[in-house]
Amino acid sequence: MAKKGIHPVYKPSTITCACGNKVETYSTRSAFSVDICAACHPFYTGKQKFVDAAGRIERFQKKYAAGEAAKAAATAAKAAKAVGDTGKPSPTS
Repeated sequence: MAKKGIHPVYKPSTITCACGNKVETYSTRSAFSVDICAACHPFYTGKQKFVDAAGRIERFQKKYAAGEAAKAAATAAKAAKAVGDTGKPSPTS
């Protein structure tokens, strides 16, 4: 029920990849080339490189471990001061 004269003409088309793979389909263009296709794309071929996420996580933990250690030391010093501070002079003074 499409109106005549307003729709593009779809004709057989050949899509050629840089790896040499050819795909026959229909398009308004007759033939064109692409840089990458499903036959050579790393995600589809299983040759995908994974980012070293473990190394990134370890760097993050190392970066913020110093801050956490400083907080723990400050809390321990505060607690030691509160326990040791009785208001009386020390016997050595």
